[in-house]
Amino acid sequence: MTTATPAVDERVADVGTLRRLLLRPELGALVGVIVVFVFFAAQSEVFRSPAGIATWLDPASTLGIMAVAVALLMIGGEFDLSAGVMTGTTGLVTGLLSTEYGWNIWAAIGASLVVALALGFWNGILVVRTGLPSFIITLGTFLMLQGLNLGVTKYVTDTVVVRGLARTDGYSSARTLFAGTFELAGTSYRVTILWWLGLTAVAAYVLQRTRAGNWIFAVGGDAGAARNVGVPAARTKIALFMTTAGAAWLVGNMVALELSSVQANHGIGEELTYIVAAVIGGCLLTGGFGSAVGAALGALIFGMTIRGIVFLNWDADWFKFFLGAMLLLAVLANRLVRRYAEQSRR
Repeated sequence: MTTATPAVDERVADVGTLRRLLLRPELGALVGVIVVFVFFAAQSEVFRSPAGIATWLDPASTLGIMAVAVALLMIGGEFDLSAGVMTGTTGLVTGLLSTEYGWNIWAAIGASLVVALALGFWNGILVVRTGLPSFIITLGTFLMLQGLNLGVTKYVTDTVVVRGLARTDGYSSARTLFAGTFELAGTSYRVTILWWLGLTAVAAYVLQRTRAGNWIFAVGGDAGAARNVGVPAARTKIALFMTTAGAAWLVGNMVALELSSVQANHGIGEELTYIVAAVIGGCLLTGGFGSAVGAALGALIFGMTIRGIVFLNWDADWFKFFLGAMLLLAVLANRLVRRYAEQSRR
């Protein structure tokens, strides 16, 4: 008589180190970072120099802040197509209140934060209450903000640019905090890099170590099932939209304070780059899977590519080709990883 072998509980089954590594959502982005760095560094001495590193970390930092916030939203199963134009909106609010109406710039920055959070709440509450796809809701917000940015700026300034932030009260201290520089080994780096690293660490901690992180994965995987087990799905989704809006406020003010001016069309089209960076970082378009660190690495890839193309004297239009190619490769890679993950649980 043979004795049946007891089934092994998949929750306590031994999973090899290699398999755990392959299932990490940020693995593909990490490989991409190494490949892109080696490619450009091998051809450009400037690219791999401290000054060159500071140059390509600059765009990666602001893009990375937005990509991390968008990644959290995508893990929660939603999209925000208004994230790009919202950076322009918040910068314009700060610029108009401080230059045209005489506000201290710190008060104007606070007002723009209120506007940003209100817009995020607007997007979130409409998605939750109507049940419409967030793609449609935020596309509508995108178009309305695009029109408002241009219309209000033209009405108030007779141009499409707000200038003169450097002459406003409190500008110096605000610029130091949001758009200043710091020295490291004799090279100047933008303080936005520190913001980027810090917010990435916070987002990664929230996702992996807190109850809120479990809620985000739950509502992205199956919102109905999450509600059935007591997860506050509606509040979680609204909070994620407000988080994305808060990141847009931060980046919008960083750009405005760095340039001491704001273009009415700033940020338009950037929302797709944020989404692509998050997808490269391992986020699934269907929600419920992804990584804040991966999104930050995806932004780093774009930062290196934007500046690497310039260092190699290529036509800048090649960046758009790279954007599309990376999106396709990331989606295909994520699909393979998901299939592998599903098979490994059987």
